[in-house]
Amino acid sequence: MTTPSPVSAAGNSRLRKIETIVLLALMTSLTGLSIDIMLAAMPDIGAAFSGSKAADIHLIVPILIVGMVFGELVFGPLSDAIGRKNALFIGIAIYCAGTIVVLVAPSLEIVLLGRLIQGIGVSGPKIATRAMIRDLYVGDAMARIMSFILLMFILVPMLAPALGQMITHLTSWRGTFAFLLIFSVAITIWFAIRRAETLAPEKRIPIAPRTLFHNAVAIITDFQVMAYAISGGLVFGALLTYASLAQSVFQDIYNTGTLFPLYFAIMSLSLGLASILNSQLVMRIGAYRMTAIAALLLISVSTITFIVILLTNGTLPLPIFMGLYFICFFCFGVMFGNLGALAMVHLGHIAGIGSSVIASVSSLVGALVSMIGVAFYDQTLIPLTAVINVTGLLSFLLIMAAGRVATRQSQAV
Repeated sequence: MTTPSPVSAAGNSRLRKIETIVLLALMTSLTGLSIDIMLAAMPDIGAAFSGSKAADIHLIVPILIVGMVFGELVFGPLSDAIGRKNALFIGIAIYCAGTIVVLVAPSLEIVLLGRLIQGIGVSGPKIATRAMIRDLYVGDAMARIMSFILLMFILVPMLAPALGQMITHLTSWRGTFAFLLIFSVAITIWFAIRRAETLAPEKRIPIAPRTLFHNAVAIITDFQVMAYAISGGLVFGALLTYASLAQSVFQDIYNTGTLFPLYFAIMSLSLGLASILNSQLVMRIGAYRMTAIAALLLISVSTITFIVILLTNGTLPLPIFMGLYFICFFCFGVMFGNLGALAMVHLGHIAGIGSSVIASVSSLVGALVSMIGVAFYDQTLIPLTAVINVTGLLSFLLIMAAGRVATRQSQAV
């Protein structure tokens, strides 16, 4: 019997780690893909249901997040009780059911119902993969892995509007949802075959209402956890507001026509570049300092942007708009992965319920922020820029407050 050489064993281990990151990233990207793939198709959806209000069409994005608020509360405890993989499979099944509802929907109301079900279901892979990462990594190492995953999470939705535009052109807007159905089933089969369970049976926590209540209270009353969770929700809300309005902004204000996916991809590139930088620096500088620096830069640039937009009647030349927003989204990219890692640091054996509560809080905050931003859209850049500026400022204040609490706790020890 031959024994694998150390070199080949190390190579296999490295390939397996890469495969794990890719699988987790693809599962995580299902949320972003579900949002971005239909952005270019939204005019076709509006035309298909011409009797509906334009504002109702924009709800196609936020309503998915509303579903996630409920789903994330369920799948955290479920993943602690039955394992990460089983919770993920249940979530994918619900997601596919919601996708089928949209595929056969006779009205916009049924489309929104299907999107709500999709949101509940997509929480399964989102929560389960986050808990898996917490099972495997901790601290700055987890932040580094989250940055790699966020990079792939960004690259997929970055191309999604172009993909959605192509699918819509070749088929119809319903074709984008058929693609989501096929994609989700394919990656689930791959995941089932290649990814082992990360939560051992002896570490599983049975679903007990009293235990869940006490664990949830412990998480909600932890100021640091909630500060990072709400900050993550504010960042998510700003990005979600942009995603909801991007098609209208580029078409109504800048008349980009069929080039909208290109401009959207360029803007999304900033998030990917931020993830690369963060993955290289976070182990040396630390997740907290990286996040605080990015938040401070975000406030500075977004404040300047907001003042200039107010002085120019709500618009900017396209190159200036792209440049300033590129910097803002770069800051969001640095903050996004780190905030999730910082919130999860102290949760340990209750990573499932912790991930659930953190994700639900972040999704709720994000959905509220985006709905407010969408409601005030007036075919200018003022509402979107105001959302970015205010969420950046609030995030920075929460991050600073969490840092002061951590300092006091370390000094007390």
